[in-house]
Amino acid sequence: MIWTDRLGHFATLDIVALAGLILCWLWIGWRIESPRPGAPSVSALMNRQRQDWMIQMVTRQPRMFDAQVINIMRQGTAFFASATMVVIGAGLALIGNPEPLQMVAGELARATTPHIVWEIKLLPILIFLANAFLKFVWAHRLFGYCAIIMAGVPNDPEDPAAYPRADQAAQVSINGARAFNKGMRAVYFALAATAWLAGALPLIAATLITLAMLYRREFASRSREILLQTPRNTQS
Repeated sequence: MIWTDRLGHFATLDIVALAGLILCWLWIGWRIESPRPGAPSVSALMNRQRQDWMIQMVTRQPRMFDAQVINIMRQGTAFFASATMVVIGAGLALIGNPEPLQMVAGELARATTPHIVWEIKLLPILIFLANAFLKFVWAHRLFGYCAIIMAGVPNDPEDPAAYPRADQAAQVSINGARAFNKGMRAVYFALAATAWLAGALPLIAATLITLAMLYRREFASRSREILLQTPRNTQS
């Protein structure tokens, strides 16, 4: 009964807009991670590059370059994990005291909007950010695992364990990148969810814009065209 009373503050369009946000988030994640064979996403194309990277690493001496690359990847995931954790803390503080938010966003909604409405509208943002935080932390850990496996790849390319271990490192790196990408998508949709503070129609617009942006970057960007090109020998 309590939740029924609280949901009574929202129109049907609010529920539809929120459901659309979640469905678009799930769909674009599935579309990127499970592309059609003839239409790979940028993420899928980069997975191939990660496999090629580990193959080249077997014969590269010394391997300082590879260590630096994996360290940069770990630093990036650590930064985003820290950033999302800070924002989650700020969001929880707003839920406990939504008056500052109500003063800022009061012009976007009715002046009589009760506090519970603002608190509920903050929940999707925090849920997306919590999901992003967990994905970033897991990606950071996976890149750490990848570094350990890379360190265990024999220096001798003739060693029968060299390429199998390099392939293991590639697969762990791919899983880490997949978790990182999921975290980034959750951040994008958390930003889209903030539009709900202005109403259902802004949320729908923000969701469609975010969906179109992600789709273009993965399936219609210049970067994808470059990755699809066959490498050419530039030596004369």
